Amino acid sequence: MSWFVLVESNTTGSGRLFCARAREFGFRPVVLTRDPARYPYLATDNVDSQRVDTADPAAVLAACQRLGGEVAGVTSSSEYFIGTAARVARSLRLPHPDPVAIEACRDKPTQRSRLRAAGVPGPRSIPVRQPAAAAATARWLGYPVVVKPAAGSGSIATRRCDDDASVEAAAATALAAGLGRRVLVEEYLAGPEYSVETFDDRVVGVTAKLLGPEPYFVEIGHDFPAAGPTAALAETALAALRALGLGWGPAHVELRATAAGPRVVEVNPRLAGGMIPRAVQAATGIDLIAATVARVAGGEPAIEPVHQRASAIRFLVAEIAGRLVEVRGLAEARQVPGVLEVALTREPPREITLRHSFEDRLGYVIATGPDPAAAGQAATAGLLALKARIVPGGAP
Repeated sequence: MSWFVLVESNTTGSGRLFCARAREFGFRPVVLTRDPARYPYLATDNVDSQRVDTADPAAVLAACQRLGGEVAGVTSSSEYFIGTAARVARSLRLPHPDPVAIEACRDKPTQRSRLRAAGVPGPRSIPVRQPAAAAATARWLGYPVVVKPAAGSGSIATRRCDDDASVEAAAATALAAGLGRRVLVEEYLAGPEYSVETFDDRVVGVTAKLLGPEPYFVEIGHDFPAAGPTAALAETALAALRALGLGWGPAHVELRATAAGPRVVEVNPRLAGGMIPRAVQAATGIDLIAATVARVAGGEPAIEPVHQRASAIRFLVAEIAGRLVEVRGLAEARQVPGVLEVALTREPPREITLRHSFEDRLGYVIATGPDPAAAGQAATAGLLALKARIVPGGAP
């Protein structure tokens, strides 16, 4: 049986599904990781793992070569390791995306520069290294602005700022997050947010994003397929992939529909997170995780829709910090007509620290329906059945 290598994993969602799909294709999944304990599903699902310094591509390559059998493919379900996985796959002469393009895309200042040079519309964006410089840049751009790390995902350390004090505080937080030595100060884009899900050079569909209250940008839900200017959004997303030298396997392009037209928020050279692949599968029958496993292993991905429905995701998000004691209502949520899946991503008991990013999510509800409105109503009804009890200060 050939090995299917995953370099690290998501802590929730698709990492586990990658291993399951690899098994369905007849491969033996193995996760190379610095800390197997980070991924409880490895033990639950009896998935092989090896402790490796995954920050070192040479160490990852050596681990693959020591597996003692054929390696069918190497990839990662974590954005932070897709570049390493691509480099190792190239060394093993296995199918892979361009690692140089991936690494350039993951550096947001480089991404912005290449999109601007190609004429792909996005916000005015300037990288800085110091909080004081961030405030000066924000004044030059004009308020409001968005401050974010030069690398990273999931809205970590990203916020809207309306004055010098908030810019300096946001820049200090972003620099302290350890996601690069620079932060971006960007023009704020007004308008609804979407993401375009692509595979190779094809658009699979457009997702409408539901965001929590500003000044943060926590995604609290997704609707698929989206209504709105989807043709223009798709065209802009494909132009962005061409400008960045991408277009192999999955990509997830985030945009805002502004009064002046679509503007690229960010290009992610990997499969969407936030359970979006599961929503795409529920709505269309296209399994993007299976398609990615097939592409990585040199097979033929299946990306033709088999039905046309709608799906929606709603996230249970922590509202306060403290000790998560329990989440009630899972059985009731699962009984809501149209609900397909209900799961927790943070199991109690657990300490909760609000980070104003995807890390604040405690669980999710996925629903389907004949149209986006029906799917959204079902997912919202399921979410309302869930009740999280968080005790402030960790008191009993």
